Amino acid sequence: MLDLSTRYMKLNLRSPIIVASCGLTGKLENLMLAEKYGAGAVVMKSIFEEHIKYEIHKTLPSAQGENYYPEAEKYISKYAETYSLDSYLKLITEAKKHLTIPLIASINCVTSHEWTEFARRIQDAGADAIELNIFLLPSNHHYSSEQNEQFYFDIVREVRKHISIPIAVKTSYYFSGLAKMALKLSWTGIEGIVMFNRFFAPDIDIDNFTITPAYVFSRPEDMVTSLRWVAVLSDRLHCDIAASTGIHEGAAVIKQLLAGAKAVQVASVIYKKGFEYIPVMLNDIEIWMNKHKFANLNEFIGKMSYGNIDNPASLLRIQFMKNFSDISNDE
Repeated sequence: MLDLSTRYMKLNLRSPIIVASCGLTGKLENLMLAEKYGAGAVVMKSIFEEHIKYEIHKTLPSAQGENYYPEAEKYISKYAETYSLDSYLKLITEAKKHLTIPLIASINCVTSHEWTEFARRIQDAGADAIELNIFLLPSNHHYSSEQNEQFYFDIVREVRKHISIPIAVKTSYYFSGLAKMALKLSWTGIEGIVMFNRFFAPDIDIDNFTITPAYVFSRPEDMVTSLRWVAVLSDRLHCDIAASTGIHEGAAVIKQLLAGAKAVQVASVIYKKGFEYIPVMLNDIEIWMNKHKFANLNEFIGKMSYGNIDNPASLLRIQFMKNFSDISNDE
């Protein structure tokens, strides 16, 4: 029997596939389907910092801050009407009655103010861990890179004051010094880093002169960014890494594990192919493991990381010169 179990964020996972935070994971029946079809853990649909602050004050103007976006007011108000904090906590409690796999709560946050005590209520409701989905677009020219980075450390510090369960930070790659930033985050005592956030991608409707979403779901080719950085950093961080975005098949899971990830997060492929595609990916992993005579994941996790390959410089190459050097000029 092949062993597909892994240990991520001090949690024992029966498989390396985690269903990521998304609209699907806001319902108990879907959380149960994730377990039924072999997921190692599931991350609940994110609750927003703005929503928590809105319910604290019951009025959005008092919750406004430098990271508050006025256009979010209608959305947050409607969201709060139909999805209260109490219902979020109730879902955690109910899910823990039915699930045996780890349940990870998710908070989408941009500041360390006011809302952080709500993390304690999440822990008390029974969540096994919390994922802090933090992303600040470094677009404000008044802030230095150090000031932008400090937001992350402040959030982690404040949340840690209230809880003892494992914390993961789902972060972006928008840093002037990504490697150093990831290392410093791992020094804070968090148990995991998820690479990377998937962002709203804006497009322009040239006939109606409006901003529209470019695409909603990830594509397989989107995986290359996280693959590079997982491989570069997995030997160096003092916490586990979960890879995210663009993971649509078993081979992609294998690649991320070889790079050094302890687990992967999937969402778009679940939307496209359903929860029943999870065992298909797991079966592909088993076929590959049999082919290469691996009995468990630990035998190959990190095998292709920066510190374990013969030519680590290949992970740092950013120019195409080598790829095109053999192209002939003859027509």
